[in-house]
Amino acid sequence: MGGPRRLAAAALVTAGAVTFAAGGVAGPAQARTAPASQQTALQETASQQTALQETAPHMTLKLGAKGAEVKALQTRLTELGYVPGKIDGRYGGATMMAVWAFQKVQGIKPTSTVASRTWAALENPKAPKVLVPKGRPNRVEVNLTQQIVVLYRDGEPKVISHASSGSGIPYVEYATWNGKRQRFSGSATTPTGDYRTTWRVSGWHRSYLGQLYNPIFFNGGIALHGALSVPLHPASHGCVRLPMPVAEILPGLLGTGVPVHVRGRFHR
Repeated sequence: MGGPRRLAAAALVTAGAVTFAAGGVAGPAQARTAPASQQTALQETASQQTALQETAPHMTLKLGAKGAEVKALQTRLTELGYVPGKIDGRYGGATMMAVWAFQKVQGIKPTSTVASRTWAALENPKAPKVLVPKGRPNRVEVNLTQQIVVLYRDGEPKVISHASSGSGIPYVEYATWNGKRQRFSGSATTPTGDYRTTWRVSGWHRSYLGQLYNPIFFNGGIALHGALSVPLHPASHGCVRLPMPVAEILPGLLGTGVPVHVRGRFHR
């Protein structure tokens, strides 16, 4: 099939399954022999598979791209614990933020472009850096330096997400709260330390500093929550913003009393 460079992006779309060659995670089509009823379909797509193998290492995907290659990208990210949203072959904002998270973990400068270096990393990915080596099997690690969040289940990374924490810029804002206009100020920091998940709200929760989606609080009024804006830089008042697809699934995976470890510092 060719050398390592070619294999790095040899994502094969076969009867609805995606296979990454040479050390990747194989889909159902590779794990077992297809039934007789599928043999014809497999043979008919052989030439398409070969073409994708030849072109994938040189294929660059950008925001707005569509097609089988995007679907292969989304499937692979999902296999690795990243959350690109719906696997629909459309490269939108949710997929871009999953790409950002993956690139940051791999030591690649985050960008919306998926080129040869990212394809190669998808073939042989690195695991996220463990912040608390002796932490509990079920825990959350918030890496402020990389701006990522990792949910561990049974000691393994279950969800790896891009995040945006406190901006570190002091703020003074005015909002109507409890029926009257009030002044709110703070340092917009996400404190490091060891905490546990406490209360939560399903759906949108209005706080005096804005709207939080599916917030899971872990340090007073600081929460992991979904947001419509999750930029590459820290931008919150102190909470840890997450992409909406991550916030959709997190409450079902993260219970109350689970350790949350916040480490690091973002360098602008």
